[in-house]
Amino acid sequence: MNTLATLTAVIGLISTPVLAQETLKFAHVYEANTLYNEAAEWIADEIEKRTDGAYVVDVFPSSQLGNEETITEGLQIGSIQMAYTGPTFLGQFYKPMAISEAPFIWKDYDHWKSYQDSDIFEEVTQGYFDQTGNKVTSILYFGSRQTSSQEKIEAPADMEGMKIRVANAPLWKIFPTAVGANPTPISFAEVYLALQQGVVEGQENPITIIESNKFYEVQNYVARTSHITSSVVSVFGGPLWSNLSDEEKSLFTEITREASSMFSDKIVAREEELFDKFRAGNDVEIVDVDRAPFAELVIPAVKAEWGEELVDRVTALAD
Repeated sequence: MNTLATLTAVIGLISTPVLAQETLKFAHVYEANTLYNEAAEWIADEIEKRTDGAYVVDVFPSSQLGNEETITEGLQIGSIQMAYTGPTFLGQFYKPMAISEAPFIWKDYDHWKSYQDSDIFEEVTQGYFDQTGNKVTSILYFGSRQTSSQEKIEAPADMEGMKIRVANAPLWKIFPTAVGANPTPISFAEVYLALQQGVVEGQENPITIIESNKFYEVQNYVARTSHITSSVVSVFGGPLWSNLSDEEKSLFTEITREASSMFSDKIVAREEELFDKFRAGNDVEIVDVDRAPFAELVIPAVKAEWGEELVDRVTALAD
């Protein structure tokens, strides 16, 4: 009797159709407790839900699958199918991809938001696709970079000669160089100690980073320069993208853009909460500067880097 029951069960399994299911790896370098990872997890859930389980997405945060360079290589060869990465990094492969990170190119958050649905975004992402085969579908707000310092910054002249820590990449040097400061590359892990010991007098990062890394403990002021609006973009690897149907491409684009809209608003709200927190406390003084004099000095250098036509088109999105 048991033998018959077992045989019946086996026959039932054999006759049951097995649904094809593909598992996608979604890699990024951001920590698991960040809103960026929360956005990635939301995308993963939505892809599985809206494809009725045809695709399952496993998210690998915190550089588990490597740094941005390794992740990009994985996208190219198909060992990684999806990623969040910075436009600055992708600009190494197609320079216009980094235009969104240019200093003083965005008037405000609403101006930045208009970029994703613009012809310009379509053009630069198409150019990157033509160069690499990888498809950028959306852009997520990472944070507006502010300038912290020992001495108060209210105007560009206050930054003349100031040693300010920057990441070791040409893009990050444009702003401080244009206002007469001395950009000093230092690894991120050493920034707190460098500020504490006076190796540098200031640094620049989003207020979320200033708070989470406690830079306010070794700085007196945060000037709200909002000089760079940092972003991350969602990228699908070429081997995957080339095998998707038009309907799947449209669906994946829609999901990543929904995530960008939702989580960008959450990140902006978090920034405002932190500004309010610092204004109410005694840790550091928030300085609301007039950005126009800074932009006047910086924009010529931005146009020299990316070309006047592209920069003018981006700035015109604010109109």
